[in-house]
Amino acid sequence: MFESLSEKLSGILDKLTGRGALSEEDVNAAMREVRRALIEADVALDVVRSFIDRTRAKAVGAAVIKSVKPGQMVVKIVHDSLIEILGGESQSIDLNAPAPVAVMLVGLQGAGKTTTAAKIAKRLVERNKAKVLMASLDVKRPAAQEQLAVLGRQIGVETLPIVAGQDPVAIARRAESVARLQGFDVVLLDTAGRTHIDEPLMAEMAQIRDAARPHEILLVADALTGQDAVNLARNFNDRVGLTGIVLTRMDGDGRGGAALSMRAIAGKPIKLIGVGEKMDALEDFHPRRLADRILGMGDIVSLVERAAETIDAEKAAKMAERMRKGVFDLDDFGQQLAQIEKLGGMGGVMGMLPGVAKLKDQIASAHLDEKVIKRQRAVISSMTPKERRNPDLLKASRKKRIAAGAGVSVEIVNRLLKQHRQMADMMKSMGASAGKRGMMGQLGQMLGLGGAMPTPSPEDVAAMQKSLGGPSAPPGIPTAPPPGAFSLPAQFPGLSGLGAKPSGLGGFNPGKKK
Repeated sequence: MFESLSEKLSGILDKLTGRGALSEEDVNAAMREVRRALIEADVALDVVRSFIDRTRAKAVGAAVIKSVKPGQMVVKIVHDSLIEILGGESQSIDLNAPAPVAVMLVGLQGAGKTTTAAKIAKRLVERNKAKVLMASLDVKRPAAQEQLAVLGRQIGVETLPIVAGQDPVAIARRAESVARLQGFDVVLLDTAGRTHIDEPLMAEMAQIRDAARPHEILLVADALTGQDAVNLARNFNDRVGLTGIVLTRMDGDGRGGAALSMRAIAGKPIKLIGVGEKMDALEDFHPRRLADRILGMGDIVSLVERAAETIDAEKAAKMAERMRKGVFDLDDFGQQLAQIEKLGGMGGVMGMLPGVAKLKDQIASAHLDEKVIKRQRAVISSMTPKERRNPDLLKASRKKRIAAGAGVSVEIVNRLLKQHRQMADMMKSMGASAGKRGMMGQLGQMLGLGGAMPTPSPEDVAAMQKSLGGPSAPPGIPTAPPPGAFSLPAQFPGLSGLGAKPSGLGGFNPGKKK
């Protein structure tokens, strides 16, 4: 979402960091460019003015102009200002209230309230071990209540039985009564929306609020809406009283101005963001991490956390043991491909690595194709268990059968086998030096190749950031890796050529100009 803004801000700040000394005029010129970039990203004008004034006042101070690396100090000031307008510290849904805790979702029609209600319910069940009841108060949209019931069955969460003819206020009271009598911890109220804000909508939301007395009132807003989302937050907060915001479609290609503006305008924290259509595609909103990504600094912490959540520790331990023995067959290769997909694909992984955003042109020239992972998994699935354990059995006739079963050409089967051979050779060499863990070992562990996946300590994360970002940045500010420091095949063992067409990435190194 922030690709365009990130590219512009990185370019502006790179000019400052490349200079040995800065004048006040240099800073003012850079702030004018930053102002233009923020306005083009659809950030609210009041927020832009406040951001620029605050940043300029700090950046032209004597401590910056006379510092050893003034350009990097300006980058840090911009970084800190971004964190400030995004809300500072992250805040999650507050369940600290007598059960059942009522959580009310409000917003316009089409923002994704019903899907978000199911995502939140699944999250509370899995992370908080809460017993959740979902209730649809939408009697306007056809089949809205049935939709929530279907989603509830999919994720294994109970929904309030549908009673025809009840109005939203009566449904809210019934939901609270059922939740209290049956011992539910949380009751999620999915309210109706409109295509636009009107008086009947606001009156209905106020009536539901008064009847249900929700502990949390969350505005579900589409991040692609732009400035309208800011007005939406202001109006709902004035009439209903919000406690937080959930932004959906953060994986879209919008300009991202709503995310940068809503916290400052509405004065309410963004608590969750939707990053996909699947039921588990909901994440906590971390202002610092988002600021890192906007400035091209990556998000190693989120990458490690996502890996810790998605990697099967038991399978990882078994694969680690096989690696130590120098064994790596096509089943192992398929598991590694599946783990890459769970982490968001190669694009998702690389987007969280420091400095990769600045290598956009080189990565584009490598023709990364995310679909190739699915094709390669299809090829592996078309093999028999015996063939996956012993690839030497794959002669011409078997390759034709596998290619036909996977719907690909024999050439793709041969390419996968070649990649597997290269990967197996690398695993043997890694197994020989299993006791030595550098960056390869850390990222290998993230991908499930290094044993169990405990939650990383702050020291582990700091060491990883230092390895990827370099030690020369000011505190809290990782920099781009030096030329030649980041090599995709080196960081992800055996994935040389993954996603490239037609001949693969091979020795592609984004830090090295060809």
